Amino acid sequence: MKLLTNAVRLRPLLMLSRQRSHDTKAAPTAPLESPRHPLPTVAQLDELERNVKLRQHRNNVPLIRSLVKEAESGSPEIIRKLQEELDQLPNSTHPRLQDYGEEPRVLAKYEHRKLPPETTFKEFSELARALNLYRMDHLGNYTGHKSYYLMGHLAMLEQAIIQYALQAVTAHGFKLISVPDILPKEVIESCGMRTEGERTQVYKLDTGECLSGTSEMALAGFFAGKLLAEEQLPLKVTAVSRCYRAETSGLQEEKGIYRVHQFTKVEMFAICMAEQSEAELEEFKNIEVNLFRQLGLNFRLLDMPPCELGAPAYQKYDIEAWMPGRQMWGELSSCSNCTDYQTRRLGIKYRRSSDGQILHAHTINGTATAIPRLLIALLETYQSGDTIEIPFVLRPFMDGQELIARNKRIPETKLVKFIKA
Repeated sequence: MKLLTNAVRLRPLLMLSRQRSHDTKAAPTAPLESPRHPLPTVAQLDELERNVKLRQHRNNVPLIRSLVKEAESGSPEIIRKLQEELDQLPNSTHPRLQDYGEEPRVLAKYEHRKLPPETTFKEFSELARALNLYRMDHLGNYTGHKSYYLMGHLAMLEQAIIQYALQAVTAHGFKLISVPDILPKEVIESCGMRTEGERTQVYKLDTGECLSGTSEMALAGFFAGKLLAEEQLPLKVTAVSRCYRAETSGLQEEKGIYRVHQFTKVEMFAICMAEQSEAELEEFKNIEVNLFRQLGLNFRLLDMPPCELGAPAYQKYDIEAWMPGRQMWGELSSCSNCTDYQTRRLGIKYRRSSDGQILHAHTINGTATAIPRLLIALLETYQSGDTIEIPFVLRPFMDGQELIARNKRIPETKLVKFIKA
């Protein structure tokens, strides 16, 4: 299937060529030229606006219509403004999602543990505090809101999950890369995450750079401006990184470490040809499903509707685990096909072997493990009285340990109020 993206639709409108180097900040954008091709028709703009509304994205198409008319004069300033607005458009949407409405489709449910009645389950925070393995309270004075400490065997479990995920992912041909957490804002925005505005999730530094929200951004930036050979594709890489999110939630169901400012994640990322991207997304999905099946969790696979795709994704799968202590489904993982949304902005291309033509590649990203929510699902699912059973596949990474019991080696933290005499 030939995938049609906004960049392809708008090629007659502008030459959107941003070439960025992977080892520097964004290189200066090439001088803007007057359009060399006819401006888009009303019908083309109507289709773009329909897609924006379908995805419930900010509708800037009326402004684009106005700028298109003004661009007929050839004014470089108008063309620059037009390009900025075009960059805000979301990717196009997979045809099968067109009639989904606002609800995801449940593609499959996986049940691996028969759980007792709901009244017997404790929530993660209660469990971890009782075992003296976790602290999140009274940290505002020095680490800020939504911070946490994992201690003892819970910290070991975090490392076991990372090693388990890496072993599985690298067995599928992914190459491990260690990535930076501080990135130029241009790279983050090219990947589809806004760095400005009241609702941004991005932490900005005084230098103008940003803390990365996911290693997907650093991995994409690593290949910015690269011309790859067709024989190198699909090119699959993975990374372990800290992820930083400025926005959190005050919802009761998202309390504790469910939504926090920083967390550890194992990410998968691939660069491929357009003809390969749908198959690559299926591989990512199958890897994630197998990871959680082996962990023995009860979970479901969702095909996400257009309004849940964000800006860069053409299609996306989510995986939600049942969290019995919270009595809710919680998102553990997702994987997305971003087609050429990111590669056009970052200048990631490949040379087709059959005729030497240079084309933009496609990118796929997926979460192998996001630690906090996976810990919630594991502890709430595997709780048994005053202990936590360790899933069989994680035991080799914890020296064969089978159970987590109360941590007696680290003293409990008790707050004492001093009263002046």
